[in-house]
Amino acid sequence: MIDNWMSELSNWGRWGDDDQLGALNLITPEKRIAAARLVRTGVSVSLAHNYSVDSSLGSPRPFDQEISTLDTPGEYVMERVSFSYHGNILSHLDSLCHVLYEGKMYNGYSKDEIDAEGCHQLAITDVKQGILTRGILMDIPRLKGVDYLPPGTPVYVEDLEAWEQQAGIRVGSGDVIFVRTGRWSTPEGAGQGSAGLHASVAPWLKERDVAMVGGDYANDAMPSGVEGNFLPIHQLTIVALGVRLFDNLDLEALAEEAARQNRWEFMLTAAPIPVEGGAGSPLNPIATF
Repeated sequence: MIDNWMSELSNWGRWGDDDQLGALNLITPEKRIAAARLVRTGVSVSLAHNYSVDSSLGSPRPFDQEISTLDTPGEYVMERVSFSYHGNILSHLDSLCHVLYEGKMYNGYSKDEIDAEGCHQLAITDVKQGILTRGILMDIPRLKGVDYLPPGTPVYVEDLEAWEQQAGIRVGSGDVIFVRTGRWSTPEGAGQGSAGLHASVAPWLKERDVAMVGGDYANDAMPSGVEGNFLPIHQLTIVALGVRLFDNLDLEALAEEAARQNRWEFMLTAAPIPVEGGAGSPLNPIATF
C-alpha cells in the first residue's frame, strides 16, 4: 500500500526537477494576501510549547540553557542554548531532508546529499523566507464530544470531512491544517502511543493540495496500523508530497480561542531558524484571528 501511494501521490517533478520548496509552492502571493485578510480581531495565539530545562525529559536534555553574566550582575544577561528538537517533546518544523524512503528524499534527491555537515539539499534554509498562509484548526476531540483522543486512535478522512461540515469550512490549496488530538489537555492523553493521522489520509492531502500539516504530537497515529512502517504519514507527506510537518505543537490555547470566536481559520505565520544543513528547526508558529 505505501509503495503504491509513494508513486501515485508523488509530487516529484511537479514544480521542476530541481525544486526544493515542495508544497510551499502552493502558498502563492495571492494566497498570502487572502490569508492576511482573515485578520479581524487581531488576537494572536502561540502554537508552541515553552522550551524548558527539564532533566526528567531524558539525558541528554532536549533543551539546555547556560546563563552567564559579567562581573556586575544585574546589568544584563547572556546565555548559550542547545536544542535536540526532533522527537516528541519540543515544538519544531521538519525539513524535507528529515525523512527518506528507500534511500531517496523528496524530488528524488539521494541520501548521498546528507553527511556529517548536514543536508546539502532540502535543508531548513529553504524555508528562510517564512510561512504566511491560511491555517485551519481541525479539532477532532470537539467533533467527537470528548476531551482527547486516546493514544493510538487513528484519524481518518471521514473525521476530517465531518469536521469540515461541522465547522463550515473547506480545506483548499495552500492551506496548513492543524489536527488537534487533545494529547496535552489531560495527563491521560499523553500515554504510550499517539493519536494521529492514519496513512490513508495521504491521498486526501494530495487531492486538497495541502501545503503543510501540524499536530500536537507526531502527526502519525502510533501504532500506525501499517505493518512494517512506523511513521507512514511522515514518509508520504515529506518524501512523496513535499509537505513539511509541524510536530509536537501546543494546540490547546488555539482550540480555546477558536471556539470562543467560533472561527476555525486564521492567518498563520511561522519562521524557522535558518540553520545551514538543518533537518528541521525549533520555532513558534502564530495564529492570528
